[in-house]
Amino acid sequence: MIVSFKNNKRNIFYSWLPCILVALLCLGKSTAVKAQISLGDSEKINLDYTQPKTYTIGGIVVGGVKYLDPSVLTMLSGLTVGDKIKIPSDDIANAIKKLWEQGLFEDVKISLVKIEDGEAFLEIWLKERPRLSKFAFKGSKVKKSQIDDLREKLSLTRGDVVTENLMVRAENIIKQYYVGKGYLNAEVYIQQIPDTTTSNSVILNFNIDRNQKVKIYDINIEGNSALTDYQIKKAMKETKEKGVFKPGANIEKLIYDIVKNTIKFDFEEAVNDIENYAHENVKIRIFKPSKYIESDFKEDLNSVIAKYQEIGYRDAQIANDSVINNGDNTVSVSINIDEGKQYHFRNITFVGNTVYPTELLRERLDIKKGDIYNKQLLDNNLNFNQNGLDVSSLYLDNGYLFFSATPVEVNVENDSIDLEIRIHEGQQARINRVTVKGNTKTNDHVIMREIRTLPGDLFSRAQVIRTIRELSQLKYFNNEGLQPDIQPNYKDGTVDIEYVVEEASADQIELAGGYGYGRVIGTIGLSFNNFSLKNIFNGKAYRPIPSGDGQKLSLRLQTYGKGYLSYSFSFTEPWLGGKKPNSLTLSYYHSLYRSEAAKSDPSYYEFKVDGLSVGLGRRLKWPDDFFTAGISLNLNKYKLKNYKIFSFDQTGNGDYYNINFALNIGRNSTDDPIYPRRGSDFLFSAELTPPYSLFQNKNYDRLSPAERYKWIEYHKWKFTASVFTEIAPKLVIHSRAKLGFLGAYNQNVGVTPFERFYLGGDGLSNYNNFDGREIIGMRGYTSQAIVPQNNKGLGGTIFSKYTLELRYPLTLAPSSKIFAFSFLEAGNTWGSFDSYAPFQLYRTVGVGVRIFLPIFGIIGLDYGYGLDDIPGNPNAGKGQFHFSLNNSID
Repeated sequence: MIVSFKNNKRNIFYSWLPCILVALLCLGKSTAVKAQISLGDSEKINLDYTQPKTYTIGGIVVGGVKYLDPSVLTMLSGLTVGDKIKIPSDDIANAIKKLWEQGLFEDVKISLVKIEDGEAFLEIWLKERPRLSKFAFKGSKVKKSQIDDLREKLSLTRGDVVTENLMVRAENIIKQYYVGKGYLNAEVYIQQIPDTTTSNSVILNFNIDRNQKVKIYDINIEGNSALTDYQIKKAMKETKEKGVFKPGANIEKLIYDIVKNTIKFDFEEAVNDIENYAHENVKIRIFKPSKYIESDFKEDLNSVIAKYQEIGYRDAQIANDSVINNGDNTVSVSINIDEGKQYHFRNITFVGNTVYPTELLRERLDIKKGDIYNKQLLDNNLNFNQNGLDVSSLYLDNGYLFFSATPVEVNVENDSIDLEIRIHEGQQARINRVTVKGNTKTNDHVIMREIRTLPGDLFSRAQVIRTIRELSQLKYFNNEGLQPDIQPNYKDGTVDIEYVVEEASADQIELAGGYGYGRVIGTIGLSFNNFSLKNIFNGKAYRPIPSGDGQKLSLRLQTYGKGYLSYSFSFTEPWLGGKKPNSLTLSYYHSLYRSEAAKSDPSYYEFKVDGLSVGLGRRLKWPDDFFTAGISLNLNKYKLKNYKIFSFDQTGNGDYYNINFALNIGRNSTDDPIYPRRGSDFLFSAELTPPYSLFQNKNYDRLSPAERYKWIEYHKWKFTASVFTEIAPKLVIHSRAKLGFLGAYNQNVGVTPFERFYLGGDGLSNYNNFDGREIIGMRGYTSQAIVPQNNKGLGGTIFSKYTLELRYPLTLAPSSKIFAFSFLEAGNTWGSFDSYAPFQLYRTVGVGVRIFLPIFGIIGLDYGYGLDDIPGNPNAGKGQFHFSLNNSID
């Protein structure tokens, strides 16, 4: 750039004007900040202010500093020994300005000490700002957790120079922190106190008065007709009105409207009437508190526009918005909406597709001519939807990683839009490398065997998603942190995939104490869910136990004292042989119930149970690869000595043997083992003993119970189904059904008194499980309260139970996942098919919470209220609290 000036007085004036303004500014600032220019004793030095002279800087001395390097300060001033300088001139003022701009000093002076042989000797005198010694937060309502957050945000350290900028920055950070929590009127006063223990140091006290939280009293909406006020407010996820109850609500009109719409079979409108009434007349905030945060409000306005665009109002916009302070720690929000007009899809064409025909792409897009224009639906059905039936999945699941589909509006006419979807297919990409990152405890081979994207395979998005699910099901990693890092290489048409994992605690401790059956029962258990058996003799592998090979080792002990002791052991190898997902499970348990009398006492009794189980499991590929199957051989021995509790045998003596073969087939497609939002879980199981009586010629009517049931025989069938549906972000409906049937091979023997079904309570404890009974939890009733009537106290041979839960997470943090829910349950047991009445069910309602802590597992607390009385047991229902640890009681 070339700049030229004509030689005239006016241009000379304008060329010097900036210099004059800068000099005046420096002079004004130097005065304001107490910086001083001192030329010593001008009379002795004989300075003439009207005729500046040029001197050589003969020496510079820096004084007043303690923590800073004098040579560095001299360099920062711009003054150098040997340089030529005019005295007096702006050179000194500029040096002061440079030093002041460092923000390290309260006072800056430059003095002319002497002039000798044409050399000027200068002294720079500086007063350093104080250093930070320590700081504290004051305020009656300042919580410790908030102090920890503020310390992290401020990032102050001992020795920092306390400048005006530091204090202004700190004040703004603290205010913004509280504004983010809804305290718009938070005040901060910073107090500096000299630290007498350290020279030139101060203590900063941040005195905080957050004042009251500012809530949103009401949200007023204008200009809307396509969406109701309720629908718009519902779209605003963070901006919510203060919870109030409005008096004078017209409930009669609501009932009239509901009945009218029901008669017309317009159920959707009836539901809308209820929602609008609840929103307008009973505004209650539970999960989302009311507070005004400007950034959230602006984001919610974008959500409102997105909601309009979902129903075809492509041009909708916020005409204006305002926030009015009501003066009582509330604000009123007003929103004026310009809806525009509603658009529809008209002609949709595909160009550039050669791999798949247009008809198939139209089917996947699933948008018809005349449908309301919905940009979000278009994007979802092109790129990704939850069902995996979008256009992109056709290509991305077949290796076309470089595929793209770009919708272009080629014509907008009246209320119709023509689209051209331009397809770029690219070439198929094969997987080059697959790596894992972030595993510090789990061995690579445990992760790699779950990965479904192998080197050499065509890239498949579906297999990447499935791999993430499989890794999540291991429970070794933080599910929220599981991420695939896909690195395409466009040059050679390959892709590298790196799965990033974050280790979580897989081992669990069970420490429980509960009151049941008139006693306090204590339980201690250890579950090592990522165990390594091969390193059990390797001392270096104990951290604190050998781990990393994906095996499971469980130990459990339960007792209430001398009269009861139960312990169990189980070990599972999920990949027997290391090459295929074939699991092996070994388990043993022992229980002893006895009186506290001496064994020589005639009243002494005992009941001993020993069990051994060996099981094999396998993942199936048909009907699909979500299926699993397992078989097991179970050996149980029940030994009674003077145990006169069984209603079927009052002698109280005998040995009973239960040898059964179990088969189970299941399918689990849930997306998360702790808080599933979608998917299902089905399990069918059959348990069969040998039919001893069919091979023996005995008159069972004449046999004693000890002989009749010595070799226990039965066939047992159970079915469980759970379905998870996300009806709103994170809000999940869980529906569940459990059914069971216990049958006999020989009617002369009858159904065994062992292995019966007992319904009620939390289903938590193995205590009192002396006859192989199966306790099915049902909240709202006492433990095992629901049994068939007139059945001599025995459990049912048939049971059914149905559960419906509405779940919402309070936190999904990896350190603790917490979700709350409400539930409806219904169930019953029957003694035979003759009495079976599938619709005669005991009902209960209630609420509960589940807390997942990695080291303790799932902790449950439920309150259920039984709606039906149990004949002969009036105290079994009504309100009941239930506690569970690592046990599902639904």
